[in-house]
Amino acid sequence: MRIGELAAAVGVTTRTVRHYHHLGLLPEPERRTNGYRDYGLRHAVALARIRRLTELGLGLAEVRDVLAEDAERDLVEVLTELDEDLARQESAIRERRARLRALLDAGELPAEGPVSPELTAVFAELTHISTHISTHTSTHTPDSPMAAKDREMLALFDTVAAPEERARMIDVVGSAFATPDAAARAHEAYALLDALADTGHPVDVADPRVDEAARALAACIPAGLLPAADPVDDDNGFLRAFYADFPPAQAEAIRRALRIAIRGQA
Repeated sequence: MRIGELAAAVGVTTRTVRHYHHLGLLPEPERRTNGYRDYGLRHAVALARIRRLTELGLGLAEVRDVLAEDAERDLVEVLTELDEDLARQESAIRERRARLRALLDAGELPAEGPVSPELTAVFAELTHISTHISTHTSTHTPDSPMAAKDREMLALFDTVAAPEERARMIDVVGSAFATPDAAARAHEAYALLDALADTGHPVDVADPRVDEAARALAACIPAGLLPAADPVDDDNGFLRAFYADFPPAQAEAIRRALRIAIRGQA
């Protein structure tokens, strides 16, 4: 048989056959006087076995182990490991589908989504409380750029934090802002911080409004939310990037608020 005939008989491509030759999985046949490869039945049998193994999910390196005459692992061992790996994949897929279903069942996804179902629920509750505040007050509470940044940070930690730390953070945040009074205080702090933004006239860090915003923000930070480490350590690359994302007056207000909150936790 020529290479095209072999490939067609086994149900693979000629490129696959050549790749298996290159990797040493399929022995090279003798060549005819005209230079063409001359494949026999043993090549078709070997190629079919390689196809069966790869269709089970074995990688080509594992196929090489199985086919090697001096392989340290036999086929049963390899297939057992593959079965265990597939079981892990199935479990991971079930978990991912459960998370997707929880997100879809929650209705409208948050702007920062997708986030974990737990944080999605917290965001939904905060939105509900904010709507309640706007409905029962004389003025409508506009969307706050600082509140949007706060949600972005929560989404960031929701992604990168260890599961235990993420659960603790969501529990603390959800409990701290579970009442209209707490949410109203947060809205007030956001408004004070938004007023420090650069809008053509930068606010000096010595402006009294910086300290006012810092104290309002500190009063909103839940006890136990902050780590024991210094949250204003400018030697920390992440914190430098965090503060750099704000105008100077806002960054200073946040620094002061974190200092106040840390002293309160001590």
